[in-house]
Amino acid sequence: MKVMVRKNAEGVFSVYVPKKDLEERIVSSERPSLFGGTVTLGNGMVLELPEILPGQGLPLTVEARKVSG
Repeated sequence: MKVMVRKNAEGVFSVYVPKKDLEERIVSSERPSLFGGTVTLGNGMVLELPEILPGQGLPLTVEARKVSG
């Protein structure tokens, strides 16, 4: 599924899922860079985010895979 990863002014990362009109903050991540591993959202959903090229800025739209939730 396509998702947009954003970072707000306070430095909090969130994921927006357009098809579900859902925005949730990222509460934990497998890797410090967020990408190339799984992230857990505030609602319990776990997504696997792909690797990205270094230096890519946010917001960024990527193809994520839903692992659970």
